[in-house]
Amino acid sequence: MTDTIDMSLEGLERRSLAEFTEQAYLNYSMYVIMDRALPHIGDGLKPVQRRIIYAMSELGLKASSKYKKSARTVGDVIGKFHPHGDSAAYEAMVLMAQPFSYRYPLVDGQGNWGSPDDPKSFAAMRYTESKLTRFSEVLLAELGQGTVDWKPNFDGTLDEPMVLPAQVPHVLLNGTTGIAVGMATDIPPHNLREVVSAAIHLLDEPRASVRELCQHIKGPDYPTEAEIISPREDILSVYETGRGSIRMRAVWTREDGDIIVTALPFQASPAKILEQIAAQMQAKKLPMVADLRDESDHENPTRLVIVPRSNRVDLDALMSHLFASTDLERTYRVNLNMIGIDGRPAVKALNTILNEWNGFRLATVRRRLEHRLDKVLKRLHILEGLLVAFLNIDEVIAIIRYEDEPKAELMRRFDLSDVQAEAILELKLRHLAKLEEMKIRGEQDELATERDELEKILGSNARLKTLVKKELLAVAEAFGDERRSPIVSRAEAQAFSEKDLISSEPVTVVLSEKGWIRAAKGHDIDPASLSYKSGDHFFCEAKGRSNQNVVVLDSSGRSYSLASHTLPSARGQGEPLTGRLSPPSGATFTGLLMGEDTSPVLMATDAGYGFIARLGDLQSKNRAGKAAITIPRGGRVLAPQLFEGLEDALIVAVSNEGRMLVFPVTELPELAKGKGNKILSIPATRLQSREEFMLAATVIRPGQQLMVHSGKRYLNMNLGDLDHYRGERGRRGNELPRGFQKVDRVEVAGNG
Repeated sequence: MTDTIDMSLEGLERRSLAEFTEQAYLNYSMYVIMDRALPHIGDGLKPVQRRIIYAMSELGLKASSKYKKSARTVGDVIGKFHPHGDSAAYEAMVLMAQPFSYRYPLVDGQGNWGSPDDPKSFAAMRYTESKLTRFSEVLLAELGQGTVDWKPNFDGTLDEPMVLPAQVPHVLLNGTTGIAVGMATDIPPHNLREVVSAAIHLLDEPRASVRELCQHIKGPDYPTEAEIISPREDILSVYETGRGSIRMRAVWTREDGDIIVTALPFQASPAKILEQIAAQMQAKKLPMVADLRDESDHENPTRLVIVPRSNRVDLDALMSHLFASTDLERTYRVNLNMIGIDGRPAVKALNTILNEWNGFRLATVRRRLEHRLDKVLKRLHILEGLLVAFLNIDEVIAIIRYEDEPKAELMRRFDLSDVQAEAILELKLRHLAKLEEMKIRGEQDELATERDELEKILGSNARLKTLVKKELLAVAEAFGDERRSPIVSRAEAQAFSEKDLISSEPVTVVLSEKGWIRAAKGHDIDPASLSYKSGDHFFCEAKGRSNQNVVVLDSSGRSYSLASHTLPSARGQGEPLTGRLSPPSGATFTGLLMGEDTSPVLMATDAGYGFIARLGDLQSKNRAGKAAITIPRGGRVLAPQLFEGLEDALIVAVSNEGRMLVFPVTELPELAKGKGNKILSIPATRLQSREEFMLAATVIRPGQQLMVHSGKRYLNMNLGDLDHYRGERGRRGNELPRGFQKVDRVEVAGNG
């Protein structure tokens, strides 16, 4: 039994499953990269696209021909050259026919070939008809002139071109996208005139930099009139590295107070954009938009109307939001990955692409000229034999009539080659007329002139380059057009924040002693008169606008921020701050602030230290807040004070022992957080025993008055009365008058 098994396995190759699967996957990967997903630098086509174009040319579907059913073309493509699904071949064909997908369409379609709203809405191939466009001639015109190599098709019954002899750098003109195994390609379309201009410049200056080439190629040119808004340096970087991104933005105008969108980014769907805007309207995120309409028609292919709720709406800000939040602005990935002349895939810079293509074009033109020269020389050789025959026509006729082997005799008698003798024998009797000799001599002269010209060009690289340049310019003249996608500089789009969508109304935020918070409309309420829970009382208030945040400071020196419009109404008793914030254990809330982010705030501790912060620095979206002020040992946080302007403002610091020091605000540093600098000198030992501390630090401006309270007595001082207490920051200050050795509180009254 064992011998039988061994005999049956004889001659079989043994391989491990791991090795077999690795090799199989590698083969599949290489096939996808080389034969499916990536374009060739020579003609800019993937294999399926090349086979479609070639099959259509073989069917005689030129631009001047009649349309034929697309199913006929697809049948030829998958039956002769591309043994894959018919839907894949047809979709590739549709893409090349859509003017909104291809900058220079290669297929001229008749019927439903999809729309910008839904590019995949094309009719089945049994309904549509197609033929090649005039532009496809730049890929096919030189095909039968010995310009390219051929390979057998999948079953070896036919030959197909390995690459088409493109007369322009088509790889950049229509671009392409594709996903292979482990790599992808995203090549944007470009303008024919710009690409030709850059290619010609590179023929003259092969070492030209990408920056120089970008004097000719300004950037991609999509088949849409939307704006390219990427900065010039970003575009340069894309072309230098072969990777990056391009941003496009819709074009809009004002018309009778409405917004009219007239051009959309590449492959952006009008229906989807309107859907995105409508979704925001339903979610109440666009209260300033009243209506949307799509008024696109044949005369206006793109016309989207956005109606604002009133003429007070800032249309620029609204469009900036829509650019940031919808497909009215899109970013396109660029990855200039393609199969090079060496047959290997690589991401290439712009100068590398055009240099390689120029090399491909020069080689193609040389092959075309050599092929033509070969034909000219062969024809001249035949004409030389025919002329001999005409000059000796009677003898030739006699040899043909009487000799058993006329061909051999003609070759011997007139020293002719086999080809020449064969041509004489195939002459028709009507060509023996007298005028034929003149025609032969005339054709000889023409061909001799052409031969000399061809040999001159082939013998000189400069002449060859000149010819390539002339042909490039001829194609640009025949098919070139103006740039469609303008390149402009635009500000970064900003979406509306939640604050922007909230109406700005006066509001007063009230905090109770036990940490309950609420917000009342207006600035004219008396917080002390509001109802509070049993045992709770008014603690502090902050006045601002409903679209501003309220900043909260706690006894641990941390700051927090809450959106004021989300706070409960003052009609009730509010809600505990601890439900929204997570202060450290044992910490209590010590102050509220509202205002502009740039407003200055005096931050201080009763240890005598402080600094000036900006309100924006104290805001934190974190529930646990952020460290705002560092508290020295034995010290406590004083209530923060918001004030206006740093000029002419003075800081008044008062200790509980009745000492007061006054100095300019500008002597304190501006910090985002920290301990700050010394305001009033407090001995550390007396601070820690709480015998002496800074009772208050406040800011006073011209026109305001300072009130110092001690029990039932109070001292009212204006700015001039404070001169006696002026001194250097960090001193102990001067003693207040008798009766104010124990100060309870300090207030500032009046409008500065």
